[in-house]
Amino acid sequence: MTKIQFAAPCLMGLEGLCADELKRLEIENVRAENGRVLFEGGFNALARANLCSRYAERIQILMGEFPVYSFEDLFQGVNRLPWEEFIGEKDAFPVKGHCVSSKLSSVPDCQKIIKKSAAKRLGSKSGVSWLEETGSLHQIQFLIIKDKCSILLDTSGAGLHKRGYRANSAAAPIKETLAAAMADLSRVRHFSTVIDPFCGSGTILIESALKALNIAPGLRRGFAAEKWGSVPSSVWAVERERAMDSINKDAEFQAFGCDIDPEAVALTLENAKKAGVENRIHAEVRDIRDFSTQPERAAVICNPPYGERLLDMQQARELYKIMGNKFVQKDGWSYSIISPDDSFEDTFGRPADKRRKLYNGMIKCQLYMYFRRNK
Repeated sequence: MTKIQFAAPCLMGLEGLCADELKRLEIENVRAENGRVLFEGGFNALARANLCSRYAERIQILMGEFPVYSFEDLFQGVNRLPWEEFIGEKDAFPVKGHCVSSKLSSVPDCQKIIKKSAAKRLGSKSGVSWLEETGSLHQIQFLIIKDKCSILLDTSGAGLHKRGYRANSAAAPIKETLAAAMADLSRVRHFSTVIDPFCGSGTILIESALKALNIAPGLRRGFAAEKWGSVPSSVWAVERERAMDSINKDAEFQAFGCDIDPEAVALTLENAKKAGVENRIHAEVRDIRDFSTQPERAAVICNPPYGERLLDMQQARELYKIMGNKFVQKDGWSYSIISPDDSFEDTFGRPADKRRKLYNGMIKCQLYMYFRRNK
């Protein structure tokens, strides 16, 4: 089979991390673009990327890209794509997408044209006049930006940030893919100790544990393409076994979470159990005012509460002042704090040693990193 072209959309700011990760997974021809990473390979690459990517939001087959200035351009472009290589005559293939700054601006009209064109191609290739669409889901996605159309076929199903361990979450949870990136940028390793003094539902602690133990984040969930007749089931079996064999069971990693809310602490421990890392994560009810640098070394990674209302922001800044006093500069200790507040460093009390722009959903944030001690 000819190599398949893939696209892995990701949060803005994570493109480099996502590309480096795919290269480490021995995936071919990886290149980062704004908001996504492109790569190529066969069905093993499809399964491996879904199972193992910590930073991608989903894995899509990039069916084709072409300019569109009319609905006829769109119809003909879609009709040239090899849908029959992936979609069977009974499979479902709904269409959804977006149009931005393009001559074709009506999403519903584009959906209809793409659906009609793909159906015509599939019908002619299978020799049937009616496609019943009772089989497995093959979600077609399109993106038209400045008259350039990308046509994609989703292989993931639910977004890859949905690892399967967080059915419940505390208020304002951080996305799993972003938490994983924070662990990476904080240099979490197999020997690390991680502390989150605002642990909420435990996402940062769990993602740190999964990284430290090299546990593939998708091992406990399923994917849309697992039900496709075009993808051999043996591929998934091989890649799951590969991921299982890569787990570092000898890692010394430990994580400690605190929160003032007893329900959040209980939720952290519950989610850690669902993720299979309950023996690595400890959590207790504790106020940030009682924080202390007791272990010899540790990486503090946190997403402190913040709000958009004036009162909430004032409270958040009071919290930042407390953190600035408690997060002392000390050999072996580092602090990574994500915040959307541009005045964070002033309130915290000292400039960050390094900053990284990240997006928590649609909220532009900075990851403020402190790792140097006082001279």
